Amino acid sequence: MQDRLKGAVDYHYGQFPPQNLRFDELLDPVSDAAAAISRYDQMLASMHNSEILLAPLRNQEAVVSSRMEGTISTLDEVLRIEAEGAEADGDAFQHSRSEAVETFLYTRALQRIQREIEAGRPLSEFLIRQAHQILLSFGRGATKSPGRYKTEQNFIGARRSTVSFVPISPEALPSGMEALMAFIRDAPVNRLLKAAIAHVEFEALHPFKDGNGRIGRMLITLMLWTSGLIRQPHFYVSSYFERNREDYIDMMRQVSAENAWTEWCVFFLHGLRDQAERNILVAGRIFDLYEGMKLRFRDELKSEWAIEALDFMFANPSFKNSKFTNHGRIPPHVAASMTRKLREAGILSQIVPGSGRRPAIYGFEPLIAIIREESEE
Repeated sequence: MQDRLKGAVDYHYGQFPPQNLRFDELLDPVSDAAAAISRYDQMLASMHNSEILLAPLRNQEAVVSSRMEGTISTLDEVLRIEAEGAEADGDAFQHSRSEAVETFLYTRALQRIQREIEAGRPLSEFLIRQAHQILLSFGRGATKSPGRYKTEQNFIGARRSTVSFVPISPEALPSGMEALMAFIRDAPVNRLLKAAIAHVEFEALHPFKDGNGRIGRMLITLMLWTSGLIRQPHFYVSSYFERNREDYIDMMRQVSAENAWTEWCVFFLHGLRDQAERNILVAGRIFDLYEGMKLRFRDELKSEWAIEALDFMFANPSFKNSKFTNHGRIPPHVAASMTRKLREAGILSQIVPGSGRRPAIYGFEPLIAIIREESEE
């Protein structure tokens, strides 16, 4: 093991929170990122139903963030598990690839923490552990201490011939997490800089046996939301990190190796700006699709419940027919005729045919195509 540790960077004991930020170099990156995020948030504000319209972006983030950790799945697989209603009995888990289940659990964890925060609970170690417990609740993750901090030293890059980074020791982790949460809660620091610093610190602590990268990137979304920078937790930055994967990993490592907090913050802020600009384009495409489909649904369905059907399919781009016909806002016999008409019009595709008592699963392909394109870029 000693040979593999040669050249490894150790956690920056005693250097958090940073005291050497060069704020003159951060003014423009902070300003640019804040302006881009504000434009994105204003777009959310203009959408009276942004929670419905942008909820599918959670699935895209789940695919990309999980892929960065070597968990390869497709958007279609995740949507199918979601449509199966895996929360009810776990049958969809048993019949799906474990990688796809792990990816689906990312969306479930984020949704659960969103509900907890909306119920008035603060962002805390408890919620972070809860998210981790959900994330690793099935398959190979279930053997890696879901919801519990590490008790043995972990390493980054250990699967390669050499270790690249040695996170904080298990003995020092409790005080490290306490310091991180106190920083998030109390530090009088610009909110964007706080998100940048908190993310890299969480990754350096690497508090769990597995799943640290996904939880750490989830933390970015939650911090931007709970700090008031975005009004809904629909800002995901994993796509930028994946496009710049080598720089992302190296810049985080340099924080501990060279005390390069300022350089990391500049990289992170550029990422937020870049992703905000991309998010504006994606959100615009989704909004335009919604507006166009309002007319299409009215023409195809000729029903007073056409918009209710459209809202359902934006919130559930892949769904069991029984869920649609029984969701309560549309009479069941009307909903059943709607799925037939929308299939005939080419708006819905049949993902899984019905068989016996097993209902068919449909996909709202126009929306899925947009999200799939983003997750595969």
